[in-house]
Amino acid sequence: MARDTAREPVKTGPDYLEVRLGIYRGMVRVRYFEKRAYDLFLQNLVKGTSHLAIGQEAIAAGVAAALRPDDYVFATYRGHAHAMLRGAPMVAVMAELLGRENGLMGGKGGSMHLTYTEGNFMGSYAIVGAHLPIANGAAWSALYRGTDQVAVAFFGDGATNIGAFHEALNLAATWKLPVVFVCENNLYMEYTPIRKVTAVERPAADRASAYGLPPVLVDGNDADMVFETATRAVGLARGGGGPSLIEAVTYRHGGHSRADPGKYRPDAEVAEWLAKDPIPRYKERLLDEGVAAEVLERIEAEAAAEVDQATEQAKAAAPAHPGGLEREVFSDGGATWRR
Repeated sequence: MARDTAREPVKTGPDYLEVRLGIYRGMVRVRYFEKRAYDLFLQNLVKGTSHLAIGQEAIAAGVAAALRPDDYVFATYRGHAHAMLRGAPMVAVMAELLGRENGLMGGKGGSMHLTYTEGNFMGSYAIVGAHLPIANGAAWSALYRGTDQVAVAFFGDGATNIGAFHEALNLAATWKLPVVFVCENNLYMEYTPIRKVTAVERPAADRASAYGLPPVLVDGNDADMVFETATRAVGLARGGGGPSLIEAVTYRHGGHSRADPGKYRPDAEVAEWLAKDPIPRYKERLLDEGVAAEVLERIEAEAAAEVDQATEQAKAAAPAHPGGLEREVFSDGGATWRR
């Protein structure tokens, strides 16, 4: 049976409060950004589809707060939050969604292919689970070079039923790699409830023992618990203790992608999870613990202003030019070697 290991705080005092305010800031920035991205999609300004993480922000923000700038992060195609929390400028992410030349990838990658190597955010991966063995590679690199860097790989519940998940876990455990696997279990693998196609109740945590790892289950809508759990796992990896597998249970407020209205989910279930929204929940806790309301309101106002500015700058930029399609594809900047 999976167990929840995050019960006692790992930090206290003024510094920990600053960490928690940073977590709140991260969640609010991501929420406001994603809501704006949704509005822009409806205006036909976001080209292609997009996968939003509205409702799941506590996982991204809580884990990010436990990492160092030189740690590695890998994400799924639902990766806007992870890119920005690793330092990717909001305007560059927004412009990428709009296919503008000032986008993070020059407007060529779009929503599902964000990368920000300056922050060691090593990419969003559109192929389910494809990044898990690659995260092992980054972790092995750190081990080989003698650094104490840690690699973190986020993935959805659906990835637990594919081969790459099991291969990556087995190799990481066998080689004792400094990697943390974080399952963002939002209960649905696209349109199908994960429980309908999985033999165990908890798709990640209940399988940890097969690889000699302890089962770790955490409330993915509780930012403090995510942070504390991630801090322990990252500390274990950094200290040579090997990998961890964390299952964070959460819920996306919308459909799988912007083309999905999510009508297959029971109304009562949606209402129950909306009541567990991680952002108002965290705000209420901070207020109860004595944080001044104006401090949190200032964070919210700053995030709203940043989103407005990023939107206007992205919309004003020129669309990506077709002439740039062959640039930044191969090491020499072109495809001439193929000819």
